[in-house]
Amino acid sequence: MKFRTKMTICMVWLLALAYGIGGSLLIGSSFRASLEKEKSSARRSCQMLLNTMSVLDSYGSISDTLRRLDSSGATEWNGLAVLSNGTTVYRSGADADWEQYANGDILRVWDQRILISCTIGSGLTDLQLKASYDISSIYDQREAQIVIYRGTFLAVVLVGTVLSFLLCTWLTAPLRALTRVSRELAEGNLKSRVRVTSGDEVGRLSAEFNVMADKLEKSMDDMKASMERQEEFMGSFAHELKTPMTSIIGYADLLRSQELSEQDRRDAANYVFSEGKRLESLSLKLLDLLVLEKEDLPMQACSPKTLIEATAREFHPILKQQQISLTCRCEKGSCLLEPDLFKSLLYNLMDNARKALDHGGHILLQCEIIEDGCRLQVVDNGRGMPEAALNRVTEAFYRVDKSRSRAQGGAGLGLALCRRIVELHRGDIQFQSREGVGTCVSVTLRGGRA
Repeated sequence: MKFRTKMTICMVWLLALAYGIGGSLLIGSSFRASLEKEKSSARRSCQMLLNTMSVLDSYGSISDTLRRLDSSGATEWNGLAVLSNGTTVYRSGADADWEQYANGDILRVWDQRILISCTIGSGLTDLQLKASYDISSIYDQREAQIVIYRGTFLAVVLVGTVLSFLLCTWLTAPLRALTRVSRELAEGNLKSRVRVTSGDEVGRLSAEFNVMADKLEKSMDDMKASMERQEEFMGSFAHELKTPMTSIIGYADLLRSQELSEQDRRDAANYVFSEGKRLESLSLKLLDLLVLEKEDLPMQACSPKTLIEATAREFHPILKQQQISLTCRCEKGSCLLEPDLFKSLLYNLMDNARKALDHGGHILLQCEIIEDGCRLQVVDNGRGMPEAALNRVTEAFYRVDKSRSRAQGGAGLGLALCRRIVELHRGDIQFQSREGVGTCVSVTLRGGRA
């Protein structure tokens, strides 16, 4: 049974119960009030008769007086009798159920009548008065009220059923919307949302449901993007392996199967050696990435200035060969770093800047100590990068200029490694670049102060 149907049944049941109890109490109260009114009227009429008969001095006077009162309509009794020592002195009306009258002074309701029996004193002797007062009209009135009540009860229940169903339909509309959206989400439509139209509990539930759906959509998008990156990574990795391996196999087969001159043999061996070194570099960087994904980084107090100067000295021969100048501007101080990873970060950033320069050019390397670590900048005046590439340069195997990068021995893993090192230092890396102007890489490391 649907929740809407359950709510409708409950509301109709409560309505019928309330109307039934209320109607019964109202009719009963009206009847009791009318009955008490009739009793009061009967008492007044009885008292009037008692007052009249108390001054009479003969049976004849009593009979004549009562007869005149009956004929004139001055009494409200439909049955009246006066008895003396069991003998009827006077009797009128159609009521003959005198045996229902109790002895002594009493007023009772019996068979839609008020019965009165009392003893009076007169000038003659003690007399017994028995009277019947018809109250069938209030019973008829009650029956009429019950008939009307039953009709209105059925009408109220029918109208209440319709209105309750419409009200329950309106109240449960957000729940049906939630059900519909849940089904759509389960079927793969992650864009589906519930329209929030109120601030009540159901409205808040709808809002929280939308928040959950947003998080679910984001998680699915992230998962999809991650899978796409993994597929791209594997494809790029396979490609990076295939090219040098093909060349190595080809030249090795050439050396094995043919007679070559000394120069050709030396050229083939050099090519096999260079491609082998390229594969070695690729494998080492991949290994570093895999290790860093699971590594719990131990920090120690280091001087960034000392590490930068040491890395610059190691890099100097390569820069001198390309006639590239290097300027270092470093603040003194210490912070928490992992020294080997910091040097690897510097090396890859400087190597990336070097590859962006032809013969000549300039690299600026500067570092400042901040409250929770250090901030590093590597600036070159090389070729720069298009704006569309700035958000992807840290992806594994992504290269802005693939042919140039491959010619320089790059595999597109250097900046991916840098990004992971920065993450391990709880920092961030940002790129600013203009084609034909140069690139600025800003790195903030928040490992803490020593």
